[in-house]
Amino acid sequence: MLNRFTEDYLDALDAGDFRPVPKVSGRLASFDGLLMEAIGLNLPVGTVCQVGDRANGVEAEVIGFRNGRTLLMNLGGPAALLPQAPVRPIGEPGAAEVGKALLGRVVDGAGRPIDGLGAIRGAGAWPLAGRHQSPLDRGRVLQPLDVGVRAINGLLTIGKGQRIGIMAGSGVGKSVLLGMMVRAAKADVIVIGLIGERSREVADFLETKVAGQARAKSVVVAVPANHSPVLRIRGALRATAIAEAFRAEGKDVLLIMDSLTRVAHAGREIGLALGEPASARGYPPSAIAMLPNLIERAGTDVTSGGSITAIYTVLADGDDGNDPVVDSARSILDGHIVLSRTLAERAVYPAIDISKSVSRVMTDIAAPAHIQAARVLRRHLATYEENRDLVLMGAYRSGSDAEIDAAIAYHPAVMEFIRQDADAIVPLEDSVAELTGVFGDG
Repeated sequence: MLNRFTEDYLDALDAGDFRPVPKVSGRLASFDGLLMEAIGLNLPVGTVCQVGDRANGVEAEVIGFRNGRTLLMNLGGPAALLPQAPVRPIGEPGAAEVGKALLGRVVDGAGRPIDGLGAIRGAGAWPLAGRHQSPLDRGRVLQPLDVGVRAINGLLTIGKGQRIGIMAGSGVGKSVLLGMMVRAAKADVIVIGLIGERSREVADFLETKVAGQARAKSVVVAVPANHSPVLRIRGALRATAIAEAFRAEGKDVLLIMDSLTRVAHAGREIGLALGEPASARGYPPSAIAMLPNLIERAGTDVTSGGSITAIYTVLADGDDGNDPVVDSARSILDGHIVLSRTLAERAVYPAIDISKSVSRVMTDIAAPAHIQAARVLRRHLATYEENRDLVLMGAYRSGSDAEIDAAIAYHPAVMEFIRQDADAIVPLEDSVAELTGVFGDG
């Protein structure tokens, strides 16, 4: 009887095609608080590992190799690690949870929910690095997107599938302008990546700017400034992957990322830790080269009919418009909105510097009368700014130049058109009607 049971048991194991799988494990050889080196591991870049035991250990991601050692970047905080601590893989590289299950939820850079609403169930998967697309799979930007801000709707009209940057120094109103656009944007899904910002701003953004109906159709990826640089980059990749998955379903997605500069800062930290040479402003080449790979993933998909309209905030350190991140983003994006500290100091909000801002698709999505009225306003504003000092000093005599006289006469209307309260929403149709009504015959 026992022999028969043994034979049946062994036959069952053989029929199940059982193959033992070895447990991969290495040892920690070096750790300086951020960068780790492990020996005895052979894992692909992007693999998440557990360093030490689960009680006193920390998670880390494989970011490269050097002299036969595996380089990892700490994903958590400080840990009581000892030399020769075990290093074991716990996660496959490059996958993000996506789909309707994420709507209304807040996750961190690793995809873990942080809103206290429990686990996310029923989500799909999408590569963190995205899926390669041919340039011919990208459609043209032909339809305007209403963002509820009069100056943008009228003078810098945004289209569905456009990538645009909001560029300014610190404290000029980037987050407030983003909140205005989130509340009014006509999009099926809103994906918000809060990357490298203060923890207080994350809670404030959720409670004041993503509330009510907007919260129900939003997905928020929040990775504050005190998190690992790898997690900050993964947060930006995760937000973009979530947007791509919704676009593949044919939805119009609004992707907000605040801020692109913090993503570049994270890339700089990783690049310098790996020993890359620092170039302009201390940025290694990999940090700047990462931006096109991220930005180019947004746009219109001709196969599904969906679109990702991406709005990135770009911090101009020291209000320098030639900062490497600002300059690189400006060359890749389909337009940029520049916020002026001078206008903010004059209590003009949103402090949009119309003369330095541009939408590269406006001529494709706006009517001829709309475009002409916008050009008239820009001409009056440029003429006034060129002669502002003469007018304020009283050195200009009325009647000397017809264009200057017209610019002075229209200047109050120009400033009134740009100004808008933070809680006000001005639809696209009303913005165009007001613009053409005042400046249409100029």
